[in-house]
Amino acid sequence: MRHNRSKSTKAQTAKPSRDSRTAGQGQVGEVRIIAGKWRGRKIPVADSHGLRPTTDRTKETLFNWLIPYLNVETRCLDLFAGSGSLTFEALSRGAKSVTTIEKQSGIVKKLKDVSATLGVEDKSLSIINDDFESFLSSCQSTFDLVFLDPPFAMGLLPKALDGLVKNQLLAPEAIIYVEYETSLNLIASSEFEEIKTKQTKQVVSKLLRFRG
Repeated sequence: MRHNRSKSTKAQTAKPSRDSRTAGQGQVGEVRIIAGKWRGRKIPVADSHGLRPTTDRTKETLFNWLIPYLNVETRCLDLFAGSGSLTFEALSRGAKSVTTIEKQSGIVKKLKDVSATLGVEDKSLSIINDDFESFLSSCQSTFDLVFLDPPFAMGLLPKALDGLVKNQLLAPEAIIYVEYETSLNLIASSEFEEIKTKQTKQVVSKLLRFRG
């Protein structure tokens, strides 16, 4: 696996993310870390309109899929962080590092609070307040595992996949998790191979492998 190159990102005005449309100030619930060193710990979910954290069942399926790919050398990117459920689950299960992107400044603060509560090491987690397209165009790192769970019905997923390839941010044979609404007819480009898929009435979950 490649080593990270230095990265440069810039903070921008907060905009909607995967799990939120507008930043709220309160807490409306919690999501659970399923396994690893923080197993059973709970992450507060912010009071934000349209909040859509990944469910425990979906998350358990995902991380079962990821068993062959997630280890102490895995560098992860959570491009639409929201509640941080996938970020902290990956770290709990031993990922080397996670770079977490979130547009909402209020949500960023909550993610940093959770990080401090769990005692996450600074070197293993980078929480960045930025727009995903801005981040992709300025980032100088490469990633082995990417989580893409953007807000539904906004057409962001194809842009995110294209941006990862265009800006050469994927390590060879990187794994990409995508989650999207069933009404979206996602056709991944030839750069990606589909290796796992699951569909419910409302949501499609897939694991892709980068062919680069």
